[in-house]
Amino acid sequence: MKYIYIILFFSQFGFCQTPYPQDYFRNPLDVTLVLSGTFAELRSNHFHSGLDIKTQQRTGLDVYAAAEGYVSRIKISHFGYGKALYITHPNGYVTVYAHLEKFSPTIESYIKEKQYEKESYEIEVFPNPEELPIQSDEIVAFSGNSGGSGGPHLHFEIRDNAERPINPMLFGIDITDTKRPVITAIYAYPKNRKSHVNEVKKRIELRLIPNKNGDYSVEPIEAYGDIGFGVVSYDQQDLAHNKNGVSNIQTFFNGNKNFEMDFKRFSFDETKHLNRYIDFEIYKTKKSRIQKLFVQSGNTLSMLHDVSDDGYIKVEDSTSSVYKIRIQDFKGNESWVNIPIKGIKAKEKLENYELKPAYYVQANESLRLEDKNISVYFAENTFYDNFHIDFAVSSDTLTLHKDVIPLMKNCTISYNIENYSEEDKSKLFIAKLYGYYKRPYYVRTSRQGNYLTARTKSLGTFTLVTDTISPTIKPVNFQDGKWISKSEFIKIRIDDNLSGIGNYRGTINGKWILMEYDYKKDTLTYNFDDSVVSDTENNLKVIVIDNIGNSSTFEATFFRK
Repeated sequence: MKYIYIILFFSQFGFCQTPYPQDYFRNPLDVTLVLSGTFAELRSNHFHSGLDIKTQQRTGLDVYAAAEGYVSRIKISHFGYGKALYITHPNGYVTVYAHLEKFSPTIESYIKEKQYEKESYEIEVFPNPEELPIQSDEIVAFSGNSGGSGGPHLHFEIRDNAERPINPMLFGIDITDTKRPVITAIYAYPKNRKSHVNEVKKRIELRLIPNKNGDYSVEPIEAYGDIGFGVVSYDQQDLAHNKNGVSNIQTFFNGNKNFEMDFKRFSFDETKHLNRYIDFEIYKTKKSRIQKLFVQSGNTLSMLHDVSDDGYIKVEDSTSSVYKIRIQDFKGNESWVNIPIKGIKAKEKLENYELKPAYYVQANESLRLEDKNISVYFAENTFYDNFHIDFAVSSDTLTLHKDVIPLMKNCTISYNIENYSEEDKSKLFIAKLYGYYKRPYYVRTSRQGNYLTARTKSLGTFTLVTDTISPTIKPVNFQDGKWISKSEFIKIRIDDNLSGIGNYRGTINGKWILMEYDYKKDTLTYNFDDSVVSDTENNLKVIVIDNIGNSSTFEATFFRK
């Protein structure tokens, strides 16, 4: 089947009330649509790019093509989307199905052939339109929990021809939702030292009062100067208890609109700016995402609209004003916040200024920091703002500020390890320390001569760690020298407690076998339906290598009819 993909759907926009075709895409599952995640809700370092559809707490549900088209991309990875399928449709849109358990037999056969050719579980291919045509309502896969999924569900996206994800509900995919968004906190942000809220010149939480009618009020505040606000909120649908994202936020000052955030569509290039949109410090220290209803430098999100004076309000002395926030979900359920403001110029007070670190970052300039055997390099425009950065070296431990400031780019950390023995040099890696007990986590490290280098997109505390321990390999569902004729698969548990699993390879009688690595369960699984095994007596060999190069080899003989 051949498709001529001429983008004609733009000419149809004038005949529709919405620019998105309705009733073109179907629900990809034959179950009631219940969401565990909504479009563009706030995630770690990104906006969520689709709908997370619940699969009744199980895997293996039929996944249907949302419309006819062809498979234009298949990507399989240990992390992220796991097993993901991309279908291009005649109207120019692309639908994405992720965290799959497996593909339909035709697609599964196609991708396994590619995996065996490459001898790699992780793979990405781009079939041409003639290779894997798809009919409407065709079963293309089965739901799963692969990749970075936190539980069984189907991640479903619709993208335009510029690869920008769009809320699938704009295409008529519907859910039941009669509940108002919930607001849990309101904050005020004086813009500078000339501004204040209740005589406080920095971020301050306001007292939020739920009203009987379902809206909210804030205890009247006294303020002066340029003030911004932030909100913590979530939405729930009728059939789920999940705290999901909202669809639209608008603000009004004395009846005039001055800010809107519309979670309708975004591009992957801009999604990193979520860390500028939220209060990153509060998220890192308290795990609460405050959405800032004002725009700071570097926040170029296309979801922002009708922003007046960067979303700040100007409060004059001896005035009475009202600031209102309207938060809506996709179905139009809305909640309002009313903030009465009395303009009062604060009396000047003698302030105690905290001692700042000696090093200073100019956001638009590159910077190299060096001390003893460690150096750190920041390219220009790595940060959004200028700030004093804490940089200190003690032995092999690097203190690189606190992890409360977002980075737009990776910075580079380098260690000179010339004072280590040659044997130790080969076992060293750079780690970031997390938590109260400062547990080390591997940062991808490369070595060139006497230098170890790692690139990271977060600040914090780093150190050198030595890893001399090889990974462990243990059989799960078989024993050496036993018959396993009735088994459908071989499962092995692998683990590495320090630098982590870097690579693995399995063979049976010298032939490479496709083993699926589930990092959440620390298992490798080989399915016999790959038809590699044809002999009665078989030798299994599995080699596992950690990220430093320590390796372990497991061998066993099994018999099978």
